[in-house]
Amino acid sequence: MNSPVVLRTEVEPSDTRIREPGRPHIAVLLSLNFPDLTAPVAALHRRFTRIALAALAELDASFELVDTSEPGSVDVVVDADGLLVLGGGDIAAVCYGGPDGPLPNSYGVDEQADRVSLRMIRAYIDANRPVLGICRGSQLINVCYGGTIIGDITDYQLHRGRPGEHLFIDEKVEVAPETRLAAILGAGPIVVRSGHHQAVDDVADELVVAARALDGVVEGVEHPTDWVLGVQFHPEDDDGPLAPLYKLFAGFLAASVAPSAPTNQPGLGAQ
Repeated sequence: MNSPVVLRTEVEPSDTRIREPGRPHIAVLLSLNFPDLTAPVAALHRRFTRIALAALAELDASFELVDTSEPGSVDVVVDADGLLVLGGGDIAAVCYGGPDGPLPNSYGVDEQADRVSLRMIRAYIDANRPVLGICRGSQLINVCYGGTIIGDITDYQLHRGRPGEHLFIDEKVEVAPETRLAAILGAGPIVVRSGHHQAVDDVADELVVAARALDGVVEGVEHPTDWVLGVQFHPEDDDGPLAPLYKLFAGFLAASVAPSAPTNQPGLGAQ
């Protein structure tokens, strides 16, 4: 049986904006077709990506897809006002100091795509451009700064559905006060959509925790001064409210058209 394929035409909105002065232009980094892709996961991947890209267009941003699963090399250049890193497969453990081989229950690992993604994130960070990561994107941000990943969450009931049930579930997370994430979504408990078996483990020294699950698992990281933010949950899941997605994107896009300089706000998050 052939593996399912996710096409660009299936995820790009029909009303894509044209790049022009004054309109934020975003590089969207993802792997449309990662290893082990099944039909149900491909359907989720299409849906989530389509919703995220449509939200960018609705907020009057133009974008370019940077697909690390396409044949050939990806040019690691900073050619956009900001970088959005979407979800996908697991990160190769060797990228964060783990074993050079698959971990138990690993899924969708593509080390080459990971290496390219990390170089791209680093390039945007070094250029002082805003970076927003969702799920895998949040983990890649942490790895890029030197952090590590939980290879497989064994007590997973808060983070994804049980076998035979829907993968994505409602999850309550606590947003840390005095963080950029709190400035966008509000501090305190919020309900999000989650379906993950990996998460940030050791938070990189240069980052702070922006949100945690009730069991302490990190659900958000950010840089205390630069506009770099990652959320483990999926605001682009339309089985839940999409208001958090639009709030996150609005903040990200506002930073993408602002002068490229450290903001010095908000303050440090909870460690």
